Amino acid sequence: MENVIYQFIVGIFISAAASLLGVFAILKRMALVGDALSHVALPGLALAMVFKINPFIGAAAFLAISVIGIWLLEYKSTLSIETLTGVFFTAALALGALLIPELELLEALFGDISKLTAVDVALSVVFSLILIIVLLAIHKKLAIHMVSQEMAHSIGIKSRQLEFIYLMLFALGVALGIKFIGALLMGALIIIPAAAAKNIARGLNEFMILSVLFGVISAIAGVYISDITGHSPGPVFILVGAVIFVASLIWRMFRK
Repeated sequence: MENVIYQFIVGIFISAAASLLGVFAILKRMALVGDALSHVALPGLALAMVFKINPFIGAAAFLAISVIGIWLLEYKSTLSIETLTGVFFTAALALGALLIPELELLEALFGDISKLTAVDVALSVVFSLILIIVLLAIHKKLAIHMVSQEMAHSIGIKSRQLEFIYLMLFALGVALGIKFIGALLMGALIIIPAAAAKNIARGLNEFMILSVLFGVISAIAGVYISDITGHSPGPVFILVGAVIFVASLIWRMFRK
């Protein structure tokens, strides 16, 4: 029973943080980047398993290094962030597949929150709150930057630094979600609730609120259904999110 409570707490906080990230990923049209970036965590997970440390620390460290590399190369080369993430993604996926023990590969890809500890819960809650607070603090500037970099520059917004902060928050969100949903499905944790919210929302604030709401509902339902059926919460969460997305599409059609 205690572990199920842990799962609900972790699911609620991580899904809220990830869904909020998804709003700006969609605004910047980097939904596929989010999916690819989640796979970059695999080598960090592998090293964490080898050295017997918390998977979150390994994933966060490798993601942070990768994000810094992507950010620097974006401004030093003519390649887009999508191209650079694709390069890092394929290299990290290959390295992770080589390093992760075969028995733990399924857990790394799809997550496993059946063994959550109080430390895992504390890390998830604290870092999720940090992510949410920082993102809310910069969300207006971030929205302007993602809609028009020229406009952002004209009113004194430092686009390069802002993009770096967002990418680091993105890396943190991915690292937090690895334990809950795994590297393979983490991109969906970020994108699906936000995509559903976009079908309904009429403004940025409503977009953010609905995205978080859909993410939290999906997480709660995912944990509840998995506890009843015995399935892993990650895939169940994605299916619940997909149902909400389809419902939002139907709502949009009828509203029009």
